[in-house]
Amino acid sequence: MKAAITALLIGLSLAQPLFAAELKIGFVNTERIFRDSALSQKAQKKLEKEFAGREQDIQKQVKQARDLQANLEKESLTLPDSERSKKERDVANLNRDIQRAQRELREDLNQRKNEEFANIHEKARNAILDIAKKDGFDLIVENAVYAGQRVDITDKVLKALER
Repeated sequence: MKAAITALLIGLSLAQPLFAAELKIGFVNTERIFRDSALSQKAQKKLEKEFAGREQDIQKQVKQARDLQANLEKESLTLPDSERSKKERDVANLNRDIQRAQRELREDLNQRKNEEFANIHEKARNAILDIAKKDGFDLIVENAVYAGQRVDITDKVLKALER
């Protein structure tokens, strides 16, 4: 009985390379998809355009705060205490408003980036599935510690996304 089990195990271990040779595996570098695809570059430009106005408004406020601070420093010795305190509060309030606007801009931008990248990821996933079915892949992975050039199908996916 032990001899039969041993023979079976040896037979299976010898047959394992045959099974592996029949398996068609692919790898997709999603980081490259997000960085190099025409879709992601288009999304990046769209986001830049969408948030440019708010960014300019914040830059105007930053310039205004700098000008107020410089004016305050220039006139601080000649201003009465009450006027100086009022201007200091104005500068502090403006700086607080700027920080809030910058935080809101970052949050909104991150949310929109996530939405755009989710859309790109969905389109890439559909392209990967099409390639897998068309080319007869058994397995396609997106995250791997190492993937050789022979199994990397990222370029194929990028071309499919351009269509």
